[in-house]
Amino acid sequence: MSVSDQNQPSRGLMVAGVAGAAVLALAAGAAFFFATVKNQAVTSGRKGLEVRVTANACDPADITVAAGTRTFDVFNASDRPVEWEILDGVMVVAERENIVPGIRQSVTATLAPGDYEITCGLISNAHGTLHVTPSKEYAKAASTLGLRDYLGPLSEYRVYLALQGKAAVDAAKALADAIHAGDLDKARTLYEPARVPFKHIEPVAFRMSDLENSIDATADYLEKREDDPEFSGFHRIEYGLYEQNSLDGLGAIADRLVADMTLLSARLKALKLDPAMLIALPGGMADHLLQGRIEKGEDHYARTDLADLEASLDGIDKVAGLLQAVSANVDPTLADEMTTAMTQARDMLASLKTGDHYPPYDTVDKAAREQLAKAVQTLAETYARLEGTIGVGA
Repeated sequence: MSVSDQNQPSRGLMVAGVAGAAVLALAAGAAFFFATVKNQAVTSGRKGLEVRVTANACDPADITVAAGTRTFDVFNASDRPVEWEILDGVMVVAERENIVPGIRQSVTATLAPGDYEITCGLISNAHGTLHVTPSKEYAKAASTLGLRDYLGPLSEYRVYLALQGKAAVDAAKALADAIHAGDLDKARTLYEPARVPFKHIEPVAFRMSDLENSIDATADYLEKREDDPEFSGFHRIEYGLYEQNSLDGLGAIADRLVADMTLLSARLKALKLDPAMLIALPGGMADHLLQGRIEKGEDHYARTDLADLEASLDGIDKVAGLLQAVSANVDPTLADEMTTAMTQARDMLASLKTGDHYPPYDTVDKAAREQLAKAVQTLAETYARLEGTIGVGA
């Protein structure tokens, strides 16, 4: 054997090396294949663009989409329940509340061209940006919108909002007067009645994010919860009246509530309602109630959630009734189903009453809460059909 032959690897070793390399290549290829399949499976289960909400921000925080109906898959990567909203100025275009850690929720919205903000978890977190570019899809759909048969409903609902807005201001003032007078018992008596007119106008009010956060935000979405300096509005007063059993510090909170209600009332009078917004209100509010408010409740201290829900149904029913009159000429079956869905929700709620009073919400069992949620879900699903019947493309 020559020296050169001695320096060369044996044929057997070469064959083994080639075989080993082939095995490694196959293994790598298989790993890549299965990783790709797994990724495709995860992706195919999503409906739209993924947005991760961390403890401090959104990822991505700057998003661009084409105008039209778009879906966002919002994943909570933080350790707190969060909410995610699309804002047009102070108005909420679409939102999803109570997204628990590790869970993904979908948010679908019909977006006109323009720039929007997106909220990112806690109220104190910085907002992201959503850029919506023009599209033929949106232009074609928007061209079919008009005031057809809506002048009456729009006018009547504007009057309703103005009257209930004034009632909300008056009720907030009465509550504030009792607090300033140092009358704890009277303040407790006036607390729930003060919420009723607000709940009547909440289908519009909850879309005004700045005032909604000031008037009706729970401590769940504040960094320091009840100790957060931004904890204000109804639930801060509720916390003092029913948890702390004290009026200490509530005078300034009550005055701010009156000021916020006064500003809300003025905005409602100046609001430019159009058919598309009117159509979206009842289903949007029903969906808003479903996002943890029925399952968990929101009146954590007074536990007056059932009275709140009755007032909410009244507010939903007002706008739904106006739309029902429009839809009856186009789709009588849908109009009848709207009546049935609301009746079932009201009957389910009434069945929980003892005499003329609702029980504290923490005494309502899981089965009853699930039935309530199912009834409100039926409302939301029924009202969601309005757009396809009397809205865009009708």
